[in-house]
Amino acid sequence: MVPNNASGPSPSDGPPRPGRALTDAEHAEYRRLRRASKVRHRRLRQLGAAVLLLLALLLAPLAVVAAWVDDEVSDTDRYVETVAPLASDPAVQEVVIDRLTDRVVASVDVEAVTAALTRVLAEAGAPPRVVQSAEALDGPLRTAVRSVADRTITRVVTSDAFQQAWEGANRRAHAAVVNMLTGEREGALRATDGTIQLDLGVVVEQVQDRLVDAGFDKASAIPDTDRTVTLFETEKLDEAQDTMRVLDIVGTWLPVLTVVLAALAVWTAPGHRVMLLITGIGVAVTMVALLVALAVVRRVYLDAVPPATLPTDAAAAIYDTFVRFLRDSTRTLLVVAVVTALAAYLYGPGRAARGVRTLARKGTTATGRALHRSGLRTGAGGHWLGTHRSWITAVVIGAGVLALVLWNRPTVGAVALVLGLVLLVLTVVAVLAAAAGPKPTGTTGEPARP
Repeated sequence: MVPNNASGPSPSDGPPRPGRALTDAEHAEYRRLRRASKVRHRRLRQLGAAVLLLLALLLAPLAVVAAWVDDEVSDTDRYVETVAPLASDPAVQEVVIDRLTDRVVASVDVEAVTAALTRVLAEAGAPPRVVQSAEALDGPLRTAVRSVADRTITRVVTSDAFQQAWEGANRRAHAAVVNMLTGEREGALRATDGTIQLDLGVVVEQVQDRLVDAGFDKASAIPDTDRTVTLFETEKLDEAQDTMRVLDIVGTWLPVLTVVLAALAVWTAPGHRVMLLITGIGVAVTMVALLVALAVVRRVYLDAVPPATLPTDAAAAIYDTFVRFLRDSTRTLLVVAVVTALAAYLYGPGRAARGVRTLARKGTTATGRALHRSGLRTGAGGHWLGTHRSWITAVVIGAGVLALVLWNRPTVGAVALVLGLVLLVLTVVAVLAAAAGPKPTGTTGEPARP
């Protein structure tokens, strides 16, 4: 019998030594070194995956905001869709009506009218009591002017024509949004001395025409100056503009980079499923943090706008209208992240995951067997589906992911629809595979020959 230390080393134990055989101690040392090398390699992969995931999670909120900014700036239809609801918001309409009414009343010299009437009555020899009554008409006349102006302006602002004019003006002035973000001082939306102002010149001209047509000739005297409404006031406008420029530049590629980093983190990690679960949870947490940040910014913004400049309800309506698509995108990603983490968990060895899989398998198997007993047999096609279930599942899930990627601005409803279709297809595949019945014995998947 040949001693162990005299036998040739197996390929798994280590490389052969020229001139002599390996001893047991050398075999043990080699195996120890191999195990240590595998541990170091595994730790390096874990460290690399952790770094990649950390970068992806740090960039995720910024990528969402950057994509939203780039979308609002570069897409005119998207921008008009964003600001269009402001024209029908009651709080914003009330601000516009009050501002325009104040300017109409201010343009009418009521005191000059009453003075002229008093002078005419005095020269005509009217009784002193009548002359004194004419002098007291200043208040009632001003009230009448305000009432007429308010009623006329309200009809204009609450009409469909105003909403159409609002959308048309914003569509034509979409370039003004770019001017605001880049610090230019032209267009309907302007950044001036720490404030962002909206020019209402088009609306004022329409109101002037309506008032003149109604017989209020003095409306033509509304001055051309001071036709703006302050939307935002901030001492950090310059910094915000710099940030917006950066976000506009990276708006296209930062989301792509974030997705690539997350995918690399999952691919690099030794345990792909566990890393996918961690990635889903991490993205969900960052999206929740972004929603909280938006709520905090909203509170800070409302506190920073003086009520004399803009009523709180109008300021809130403006903020909520401008960021609603950003909120929608954040909620959509939150749902996607939760679904991804849940799917990764359900494919794992956990007791709950095994229970869900077992329950689903029993349900589809029972349904398929019931179809088989009723005469609805799928035969070879069902056997093929059962044999290739793993590949079919991967293809169906990949198709769902691709549908969401290609979907133009998917919402939570779109995610729910795609998820429902994926689950439906996988359920149908499982039922059809079970409806094929047991495979014929003595074969490798093909029907037995007689």
